[in-house]
Amino acid sequence: MLCSVSLPPAFTRCYRGGLFASAAKRAMFEGGCTMHEITTDIFSWAWFSEPHGYNFNGYLVRHGEGNLCIDPVQPSDECLADIARIGCAKILLTNRNHSRAANVVRARTGARSFIHPDDAAHARNQGAEIDGDLNVGEKIGPLTIVAVPGKSPGEVALHWPERKLLIVGDAVIGNPPGRCGLLREKVMDDPARLRRSVRKLLDLEFDTLLLGDGASILHDAKMRLKELVDTFPSE
Repeated sequence: MLCSVSLPPAFTRCYRGGLFASAAKRAMFEGGCTMHEITTDIFSWAWFSEPHGYNFNGYLVRHGEGNLCIDPVQPSDECLADIARIGCAKILLTNRNHSRAANVVRARTGARSFIHPDDAAHARNQGAEIDGDLNVGEKIGPLTIVAVPGKSPGEVALHWPERKLLIVGDAVIGNPPGRCGLLREKVMDDPARLRRSVRKLLDLEFDTLLLGDGASILHDAKMRLKELVDTFPSE
């Protein structure tokens, strides 16, 4: 159940606007953000972006083939210690702007960082240490790499078909909470291409949508995405 106690300012700041299902398990750390199990064996932590007005989210997937960290945002010291305790084999970056705190997690855990080759140069120019490529159609652990170009040429989503779960970085955002939206067109390389990519996501089977930006949708997520796609112009 969600905590019903009064929360310290640091906690409130990190989770303002980030609504999660009542089953989410929270473990609060003194003076830092919380890392919680948003769904079975998937942990999340957040960093609140003042300019955007919503959370940026990082994820840690616990899996027998090796734990995966996805788009890690800046963790508190306590959260970073928890990531190291759980363990991390690979860091998967969904797009060129989501290297975020990958170097921090990489240095602490020894994990290797991966990104699609079309976004790799930009990420490296921003200082990210990149060790390898994410190739469309490849499977890393339980996650299949899916192309969603448009915001950037090498953006990918991560699909876990057995669990009907989809992880998306910037192609779709969860703002306002409970609904799907898009970033402003001025930050997209090719808005029409992005809309086509998002439309194709409806071909996948998923019920849960974990988002890099904004509030994730844990149930009926495909319907929420269809509601967004239905607003797109004919192209």
